[in-house]
Amino acid sequence: MFGNWAVRIPDVKAGLGLSAAALGGALLVPALGALLCMPLAGALSARIGSKAATAVTGLLFVLFPPLLGLAPSLPWLLPVLLVFGMAYGGLDVAMNAQAVTVERALDRPVMSSFHAAFSAGALVGSLTGALAAAAGLSLAVHLTLVGLVLLVVTVPLLPAMLPEERSAEERGPLFAWPHGRLLPLALIALVVLLAEGAVGDWSAVYLREERGAPAGTAGLAFTAFSLMMVAGRLVGDRIVAAWGRARAVRVSALIALAGGLVVVLAPGVLAVVLGFAALGLGLACVVPLVFVAAAGDDPEPGPALAAVTTPGYVGFLLGPPVIGGLAQVIGLGAALALLPVLLAAVAAMAGRTAPAAVTRS
Repeated sequence: MFGNWAVRIPDVKAGLGLSAAALGGALLVPALGALLCMPLAGALSARIGSKAATAVTGLLFVLFPPLLGLAPSLPWLLPVLLVFGMAYGGLDVAMNAQAVTVERALDRPVMSSFHAAFSAGALVGSLTGALAAAAGLSLAVHLTLVGLVLLVVTVPLLPAMLPEERSAEERGPLFAWPHGRLLPLALIALVVLLAEGAVGDWSAVYLREERGAPAGTAGLAFTAFSLMMVAGRLVGDRIVAAWGRARAVRVSALIALAGGLVVVLAPGVLAVVLGFAALGLGLACVVPLVFVAAAGDDPEPGPALAAVTTPGYVGFLLGPPVIGGLAQVIGLGAALALLPVLLAAVAAMAGRTAPAAVTRS
């Protein structure tokens, strides 16, 4: 759904006659909605279980987007974007809590595979969205069709989700702040998603303006990054099973660090593309593993996941403007050098992702 929406944003801009500044401001609204709803979704998952929370937020997420195509003006679009972002952020937390429950039931790593499916879904959505745009479908009709297809696919799957084993102990807090064992995990999520956001917005610009790549070649940086993200997540579960979580995170961070150094130091276009590919491979499995570490053995992992997911999402939003602001002062190449520095800190904190028992406070 998100992939289909993302490729139609230019149509919204043209259809409503929005300036670049107005569109940029509007696109902050779903991000704010997601940030507002993530802690609430964690509390909801703890209260009613991740199965029910995933069903509620998932149904809202596939049913609500057609309204994005019906908004006649910016004032009407903004509240729709807010609810859209809330559904997206709520589903993000709830479905990760459900994924933790499934992983525990299987007693083997599967979280990276779930995140690979997320990446593949974004790719498929962008392709179908491009086809719908080329066919001249209105955004409302397009997203209605997507919503109906996703409804048919997902509703039969809802009963198969797993309920958590409800704890007989005193219930933990419905809201968890990133403190104690969660603080380093939140910092890792913030850094990794900051890097993902920065690569998404600046890789093509860097390759074209700093390395002189042709316009048709510049986009290969993000393509290589995205493909290696999917590939890394597909093999990530087997690596975790063989190495353990902490070692997998440390090696992943070092691979990403090396890729970042190649990006800022290598002179050739091909080398830079390979550097972005290494960045994607290194970053691929870190966030899924951090989510599993945040859940620990907590029978109600929703609040802990929200406490780590929310700072991570903040990092994703901050990445592009932070790199852009630094680039204005010291140049884009030097600004991107911030990424390997931060990834060195991730490698140093990797031990904090090792399995640990959760103590309630």
